[in-house]
Amino acid sequence: MPHALTELTLHTVTKAPDPVAHALDADVCIVGAGVSGLSAAIESAQLGRDVVVVDSLPVLGGQMVNSLIGLFCGVFGNAPDYRQLTHGMFDDIFARLGASDDIHFNKGHTITVSYDEVALGRWVERRIRELGIRVVLGASITGVERDGRRIGAVTFATRFGDVRVQARGFVDASGDAALAWEAGLPCRVPERTIYGSQQIVLEHLDETHQPGREELAEHVARKAEEYGLLRRDGLAFFFPGRNTAVMNMTHIEAPLDPVRAASAQLEGREQADLVVEFLRAEYPKAFGQARVRSYGLPGRRQTRWIKGVHALSLDEVREGTRFHDSVARTAWPIELHDRAEGYVWEMFDADHVHYVPLRSMLSPQADNLVAAGRCADGDAAALSSVRVMGPCAAMGAAAAHALDLAGGDGSVHDIDIPVLRERLAANLDD
Repeated sequence: MPHALTELTLHTVTKAPDPVAHALDADVCIVGAGVSGLSAAIESAQLGRDVVVVDSLPVLGGQMVNSLIGLFCGVFGNAPDYRQLTHGMFDDIFARLGASDDIHFNKGHTITVSYDEVALGRWVERRIRELGIRVVLGASITGVERDGRRIGAVTFATRFGDVRVQARGFVDASGDAALAWEAGLPCRVPERTIYGSQQIVLEHLDETHQPGREELAEHVARKAEEYGLLRRDGLAFFFPGRNTAVMNMTHIEAPLDPVRAASAQLEGREQADLVVEFLRAEYPKAFGQARVRSYGLPGRRQTRWIKGVHALSLDEVREGTRFHDSVARTAWPIELHDRAEGYVWEMFDADHVHYVPLRSMLSPQADNLVAAGRCADGDAAALSSVRVMGPCAAMGAAAAHALDLAGGDGSVHDIDIPVLRERLAANLDD
């Protein structure tokens, strides 16, 4: 109910010349709140650790929620057995979102899982609160305090002032190896752009007339030049029963330069609008009334990652090499988006599984840092098959356990690997 106007005193304030940063102390500081960072945070909290998660976005969920990916990939093995290869937080997500009909399992060569990004975002927020994990959002790294092989603290800039997080262990789940880079650790970048995508969610569709995957890709290839489309293929992920779809039909550059990155985001939305024009004209029964419900943040695939103790190779992926220190696995294809017009898509047979070793997540120059997700080391083709959400979540869980086993002053290079494998058994063994 409205209430009567009362006096509200205003104070005049001026920023102090040398403001003191907000200080946080934690067992584990995780930079990045996407799928790998959240997995690391949840696992660390369940191990009884005091956790701080920091992200440059003003919201949790990273690309998983905010780039409108709309699809969990790499969680399951290939047909016909469709083994679930990664568990952890996915088990709870599947149960919770399944109960509200906000996920759908798509069976083909493998199983991909469609999800409602709003429902997933709320699951993330509730889970973080349930576990008492502290978060700092809208924060960018401005400084890293490093003493030899140990990172002691990281300072972040936010619109509300600087924040200094001191921790015993750190996880770089930033997607761009931002923490490792700012700490002065060696990183890798590809010689040419590996393209990202501008995803959109379309509504007011008629899913009964949706085109098949191959039909759509072939039609885009024939008509792309006519409609000014950069990418010569396309994917439409319909959510059954809702007449909505996530569209993955663009290729945008993913520069690390701040001005060019902003420009690429605007270019991506222009590309997306051209895609809508194409769909309305070429598939009027399915897309004639299509409207953009939302534009995602730019999706980035492979930009910068650490130079690790071991670089996962394409041959190791193809051969399914199982390492003594394997911590994650997947059967996802080689999916390298290194050309504007299309991408490499190399699928594997029914029984194939490939692995990520812990050594690919460790910098040889740091004792209390673990890189997870897209920050792990490998050649470009190998990483294209392990950067998807299944193995990224598994890497996040592995990072949490590696730091836990290292303790407050030990080294992640010296942990008991058989004990680590035992802890991660659900993500490594059937």
